[in-house]
This record gives sequence, structure tokens and C-alpha cells, in this order.
Amino acid sequence: MSTSTTTHSGTDTRRSRPGVTLVVVLLGVLVVPMSISGAAVALPDIGRDLNTSGAPLMWVVNVYNLLFAAITLVAGSLSDLYGRRRVFVLGGGLFAAGSLASALAPHILLLDLARAVAGIGAAGVLASSGAILATTFDGPARTRAFAAMGTVIGVGIAFGPTLSGWLVGSLGWRAGFLFHVVVLVAVLFGSAAIAESRAGERPRVDTPGVVTFVLGLALVMIGLVQGPESGWAHPLIVAALVLGLAVLGVFVAVERRSDHSVLDLTLIRNRRYTAWCVATLVTSIGFMGTLTFLPTYFQGASGATATGAGATMLLMTVPVLVAPQVGGWLITRGCPAPHLMGLALLLIAAGSAWLTVLRPGIGSLELLGPLALIGIGMGVSFGITDGQAMSQVEPERAGMAAGFLNTVRGGAEALVLAIFGSLLVSLIQSRVGSGHLAEEIAAGNLSGGERGVLAEHFTSAWHVLLWAVAAMCVLGAALVFTMLAPRRAARAASSRAASPRP
Repeated sequence: MSTSTTTHSGTDTRRSRPGVTLVVVLLGVLVVPMSISGAAVALPDIGRDLNTSGAPLMWVVNVYNLLFAAITLVAGSLSDLYGRRRVFVLGGGLFAAGSLASALAPHILLLDLARAVAGIGAAGVLASSGAILATTFDGPARTRAFAAMGTVIGVGIAFGPTLSGWLVGSLGWRAGFLFHVVVLVAVLFGSAAIAESRAGERPRVDTPGVVTFVLGLALVMIGLVQGPESGWAHPLIVAALVLGLAVLGVFVAVERRSDHSVLDLTLIRNRRYTAWCVATLVTSIGFMGTLTFLPTYFQGASGATATGAGATMLLMTVPVLVAPQVGGWLITRGCPAPHLMGLALLLIAAGSAWLTVLRPGIGSLELLGPLALIGIGMGVSFGITDGQAMSQVEPERAGMAAGFLNTVRGGAEALVLAIFGSLLVSLIQSRVGSGHLAEEIAAGNLSGGERGVLAEHFTSAWHVLLWAVAAMCVLGAALVFTMLAPRRAARAASSRAASPRP
């Protein structure tokens, strides 16, 4: 007769199958970044099919990112209370339903609403995934599991556009969303192999915290995402930012007084855990803009085809297949995690600075070095950040910790895209003197004047941004390394303890 056993963190081990659990979780995680990068590729076809453009079309991507970032922390905390497997399954179900509705949507408004549902489901999948791995594996096995998770996230980001481009070109834009449905249905069937786990204590849900966090973060992100298009001085943008920050202030006040908070503020005061959150933030700054906007530069300034631009980006994305596993292997062999994370961010910085060789018509051989360095840096970061962050917190708060980490990651990626694109247009406009022409150039359309001159303006703007990204990564590496370094007092105490007594 089989018996059920439960750990101190509330883990039901009756059906614990770590190998199958890892495969199922990784499949679920794979679809989350693919749904971000893949949907962006389908936008032109969606616009033509549904006869739409501008903000309604862009919200196909933005609303997914926004809801994903806003709900992830809540989903992580709820998984601690109600069960990590339960939230994983519920998130996967919502994600599949939203993707199916996206594939069938006859109007852009319905498509945007469906993508909002998918974003909420994706938050549940990713937040609970980290908690499931943290409570299923220990020691070196946990490091390897999170390294595999980092690899899968990198694969989704890197190859989502390629797969989606093939599906869109061969079967139409709806096929991309249907592909996600198929994978998620397989994930839901496989979730039966995942053992349930939850926190030992189950206080009531922090409803005021949930409402104020989601509302405040959503308002701030709407303002930051829509600001570049509507103008930062637009009354609605200013109102969204001011009101959002005020609501987040209320959230902090509520959490300080709550004995069952959705975000235990002591988690943020955990210096080492927060350092790994900062590390994932800096990593997003280092690669997200380049990954998303560089293919447009190749097509606009160099006249490359979409296929050719995608092939060139493989120089950056292929290393992501290997580097996370290498990073995890180095950690298990005793390499200090702070040193490895600092090295990863410095590699991204060096690659970004080196990429200022960028010019119209540049060949792939000259781009190999800088793009590979960025790819290796992002891959190493993907492979170690989640595992190291989760190792800083007790199992009872695994869902909350994973949720907050992925909130930082998802919010950073969405904001980097908005701010990078806005700065690119502004820098080009300062050179060409026309906002409309600058937007056309940033979108890869250089037909509004002498092509060679416009390409040079496009290139100059890219150089400024690349140097800025490199500088922020260097500063970020120094900050993360400092936060992860042992306290001087702790080192002194350790030294005194190790000294022989007279």
C-alpha cells in the first residue's frame, strides 16, 4: 500500500516523479517567452487580416506583457497558499484558453482581450514553475534543474520568432497561437505527475494587497508603455503614472500592516535575494533591446531580408542553448556565483560596446564576436539567476519569491522594449528633424530621403544606445557583486572564529 508523506513545506510526495515533473514544467515555461516574441512577428499579418494598426495592434503584445508582469507576484503567493501544482494547472488552462481564443478572434478588440487572458495564465505557469522546481529538487540537482529552465527560457526568446515566422508564412498568423494550445494541452495532461506542495500555514488571501499591487503596477506600466506613442506630457499618461505610483505607495503601506501579505517585505530586505532580482533586471536591460530591434536595423540599413536578419541573430541566440548549462555546471563545481554573475554582465557589456562596429552592410563575420559575447552573457545569467535567488529563501515562501523574481523580469523586459524604442526614435529625430521620418527609419523604412544618409543617422543612434547599455551593465555588475559580497562584519567574525585561541 502506498502512503502519502508530507514535508515541512507541505509537499505531498505520493506521486513525486522528478524527471517527468522537470519535462512538464519546462514545456510550460517554453511557451511563455515564445508567446511574447512570436506574437510580435505576426503583427503585420494580424494588422492586414483584421484591418487594424497603431495602438490597438501593438496591444496584442503589450497587454500580454502587462498582465503577465502584474499577475506573476500574485500567482506566486497564491501558489504558496493553495498549491503550486494547482496554480500551474489553472495558469496552463487559462493560457491555453486565451491562446485558443486568440487563434479564433475575428476582431482586434477580442484578440486583445484573449491575449490578456493568456498573459494572466502565463503568469501562473511561470510563477509556480520556479516554486515547483525549488520544492522538488535539492542541492546540485536543483542547480541543474534551474539551469535547464534558463536554457528553455532562452530558447523560447531566441527561437520564438523563427518558429512563429515559419508558421505565419506557411499557415497564417492563427497557426502560431494554435501551436501554443497544442503544447499547453500536453502540459496539462503531464501535470498529473507533479506532486502538490504548499506552505505549511495557509492564512487568508491578502485581498487589499492583491488589488493595490495589480492596479498600481498596471497603471505605471500602461503609462510607460503608452508614453512613447502618446507623448510623456499627455494628461492621461501623466495621470496613469502619478496614480499608479500612489497606488503602489498604498500597497507598501498595506503590506507593512498585514500579517498575511501577498509580498512579505522582509523578502526584499533579504540582500542576497534582492541582488539576484537586480541581476535579472540588468540582464534584461543588456539584451532585450538588441534582441528585439537589431533585426529591423539589418533590414532597414543593410537591406537584408527578414530571413537573413533572423539568420544573423542566430550568432547571438545559439549560445543561449549551451551557456545556461555551462553556468550551472560551473556552480556545481564550486565556482562562486557572484563572480560568475558579474562575469556574465560584463560579457554583455563588452559585447554591446564591441557591437558599435555596427554599420550598413556589415558582414556576419564581424558581428560574430560581439553578438556571441552578448549571447553567452545572457545564457549564463539565465542558467544561474533563478536557482541562486530561490536558494536564498525558505520553501514556505518559494512561490512568493519566484513570483516577485519573475515580476521583475517580465516588467523589465516590457519596459526595456518601450524605453529602448522611444529612445531610438528620439535619437534619430534629433538627427533628421522629423518625428514621422524618425519613426519610419526606426521601423526599417528608409525610403523618406537619401538612403545612405538615413542609414548613417540610424547607425549613429544605435551606437549611442549600445554605449549606454554597456555602461549600465558595467554599473549593474558592480552593484550586484557588491550586494552579494559578504558583509565586512561577517567576514571579521568568521576570521576571529577561525583564529586559534591563545
